[in-house]
Amino acid sequence: MTIDTVVVDYGGVLTNPLVETFTAFAELAGIEVAALAEAFTAATHRHGETPMAALEIGAITERQMAERILAELPPGSERVLDGHEFGELWFRGRKPNEPFVDFLRQLRGDGYRIALLTNNVREWEPRWRAQLPVDELFTLVVDSHKEGVRKPDPKIYRILLDRLDAEPGQCLFVDDTEENCLAARELGIESVRFTDTDTTVREVLALLEAGDPDPGGPAR
Repeated sequence: MTIDTVVVDYGGVLTNPLVETFTAFAELAGIEVAALAEAFTAATHRHGETPMAALEIGAITERQMAERILAELPPGSERVLDGHEFGELWFRGRKPNEPFVDFLRQLRGDGYRIALLTNNVREWEPRWRAQLPVDELFTLVVDSHKEGVRKPDPKIYRILLDRLDAEPGQCLFVDDTEENCLAARELGIESVRFTDTDTTVREVLALLEAGDPDPGGPAR
């Protein structure tokens, strides 16, 4: 089956790597990176899931997520946000991956459908949409907080396929997390783990060319 749809993740694919955002947030908040990482781990153990996982399905608010993390930091750390929302500081360190966005724009021009499958946050939607040409680029956006389920749960991939009216073999999925790619593969969706822009572009093009009898791209 010919691939005619490229589905991409948001954070770490259409943006700079998560580690860069995490490090920038720690610096802006005046927290050691190791201490912040330990706080995330401790909150995960205390609540049975990562704070971000609960936030990304809308089970808790941004404020509740921040409170869970701040509670695990040393005494006095409750003031680290200094009146700012967590997302405000987070997005100061989050930059769009313009070269990969340009690549997707080129694929769309060649006739491929481009879709976004993202684990994301209700309160952050205005921030990330302001960074990307969402309406220009994407045929479909499937966002975890609106669905109440997140990658790698197979349910969110099935939601994607249903709304695209597509078979798994028509789609190529790009994500920076291996477990998310594995979940897609288990449903029959060809997947590429994003490592860096140049490598991922080569891998995507190779798969599209290998599965396309018409080198000019799909006729749409």
